[in-house]
Amino acid sequence: MNIVFEYQNIRGSKRLETYAEEALNNLTKKYPFLIRGDVFFKKENTSDDSGHVCSIRLSAPGPRLFSSSDRESFEDAISECARELSKQLEKRKSTMQQH
Repeated sequence: MNIVFEYQNIRGSKRLETYAEEALNNLTKKYPFLIRGDVFFKKENTSDDSGHVCSIRLSAPGPRLFSSSDRESFEDAISECARELSKQLEKRKSTMQQH
């Protein structure tokens, strides 16, 4: 699967890219029909500790899948997005098997 990273209001980070690649590779092992992943990192100025936004868009057969999370760290946001996408992919996989 091809993965593209985009950053807004922060510098690029190999550590974040590696963490996101591991999460997406785990999804690819379970759902081999994934084609491409777009990962967006955004830092927002907030009064609390949140403001680390990660959004992931996956290309697969059918409509694109999308998840976004705002957490206290990018790692937590990536993990939350991966869990949400896993749920969406499970639903997609079950509909694909019916046809």
